[in-house]
Formats: sequence, structure tokens, C-alpha cells
Amino acid sequence: MLRDITLGQYYRTESVIHSLDPRVKLVATFAFIVSLFVANNFIGYTIAALFLAMVIYLSKVPPKFIFRGMKTIFFLLLITMVFNLFLTPGTPIVSVWKFTITQEGLKMAAMMAIRLVFLITGSSLMTLTTTPNHLTDGLERLLRPLRLFKVPVHEISMMMSIALRFIPILMEETDKIMKAQMARGADFESGSLIKRAKSLVPLLVPLFISAFRRANDLAMAMEARCYKGGDGRTKMKPLIYEKRDRLAYLVIILYLVLIVVMGRILF
Repeated sequence: MLRDITLGQYYRTESVIHSLDPRVKLVATFAFIVSLFVANNFIGYTIAALFLAMVIYLSKVPPKFIFRGMKTIFFLLLITMVFNLFLTPGTPIVSVWKFTITQEGLKMAAMMAIRLVFLITGSSLMTLTTTPNHLTDGLERLLRPLRLFKVPVHEISMMMSIALRFIPILMEETDKIMKAQMARGADFESGSLIKRAKSLVPLLVPLFISAFRRANDLAMAMEARCYKGGDGRTKMKPLIYEKRDRLAYLVIILYLVLIVVMGRILF
């Protein structure tokens, strides 16, 4: 299951989406997330699904690889659906003991499930098509106006990039520790859900030690390269908008207009 986490990983290939400016992909991801909360019916989600499918096709990332990350949010998805299904008031459909399923609850559960799946898929697609270095550069350029308010933009961008990059590394380290303990007789798969959760407690100590060790190695490597923050730093490959980036911005604007207008006028 740990290998199914796609958020933070980078899929190396050549595609239109990979070649876009990281600022475009960050803005597009933010706009897509906003559109999921703006849409309030299935017409809007259909438009979002078509837009997401188009981006996945252009990215040349295998859909199986992208949707593999859905396994890791299965329980979160299930809990979200159950709460919306039984706790949303409205016209009752089925009543079981003290629980009642309503038409509004059924609609809300379906919409929340779709929203969560699209949210994870869109965010994963951004990291799958953007290297950590480009992601850092894009964040820094987008947040540059905040420098007027003495906000450490470069440091914030660096921390976010390192955090995303550490997700797959820590998952891989956890997988190694689990296999090592399983070779010594540990059992992580049998028993109830609570028992399996308790069996994961012994993983925390070696995992924290490994995380602190990697953080210390990274800090020493940055100091050895005389890293002093973002002041006075230059870029080997500065970010410059090209024609495809401007076209991508136009597509994003058209998508937002379409999902707002069509999603609210129809139905």
C-alpha cells in the first residue's frame, strides 16, 4: 500500500504538460481545486472530469499509475461518504434503526466522493509532471510579490518542495522497515483494524530516527554548498513564459468560465 502513494513522486517522460512552466501548472492546479468547490451539480463535475482526462492524456502518465494513489485514501473516502450519507437531512429514502438515508445525503455523498478523488488526482498530476526544483522555482516566482511584506518567499518555497519530496522517501523507508521487521516475525496484516494499527507503533521510532538522519544529511549538504537562502541567488535556467504557457493560461480561463456558467445555469 505504501508504494501506491503517488503524491510527491515525479514520472519522467516527455509530454506537453511536462514542458509547461511550473507556474502554469501551479495556477492550473489551484484553479482546478477551486472549480471543484464552485461546481454544485453533476454537470460541473462532468466538465471537471473531461478537463482532468484531457490533462492526463496530454501528460502521457499511465492512468493506472495515477489512480493507484486512490487506494491510500480509501478509508478517508469511505468515512466521508458515510457521514454525508447518514447525517444530511432531507427527504428520507431508507431508514435502518436510527439511521436514515436521504436523497440529499445520497447526492452529497456522491459529490464529496467525486470531489475528493478529483482533488487527489489533480494534485498528484502536478507533482508527477513537475520536478522538485521546478516546483520550488515556480512557487518562489508566484509568491514574489509577498517580498514587499518581508515574507521569506524563497525559504517557504524550499520548505514546501522538500516536504513534498520527502513523502515518497519516507514511504520507501517505512516499507523497508516493515519488511525488516516482518523478516524477524512481525505481523502487520492479520487481526482486526485496531490490532493492525497497534502493530504499526514499533515502526515509529526507527522511522523518526531515519527522518531526522536524512534531514541532518540534507542540512549538512546544503551548508557544504554554502547555501545562505534566497538573497542574491541567480537561476541557471530562469523561468520564461513561452507560447504554449500563454495558451495553457487561456485554456484554464475558458475552463473556469465554462464550469461556472454551465454548472450553475443547467439544473
